[in-house]
Amino acid sequence: MTASSYKKMFKQLKNKPVKLKKYEKHNMPKKREFGIASKPCRLCGRYGGHIQKYGLDVCRQCFRDNAQKLGFKKYN
Repeated sequence: MTASSYKKMFKQLKNKPVKLKKYEKHNMPKKREFGIASKPCRLCGRYGGHIQKYGLDVCRQCFRDNAQKLGFKKYN
């Protein structure tokens, strides 16, 4: 179960607090301390393809779009 899919059930369980509490207990993903799901991209919130070098904390797609603004040059 992904980090976003468990929240879709909240609409149905909003009026049933006991069942909602039980659902959250068993289905909510745990807080990640390391690994692919530990740090989202600063710009878009994606988890995969993360670049941490130089303290950037952006995904590869956002890095590619914003590399010139960040001061990186493309060499051939």
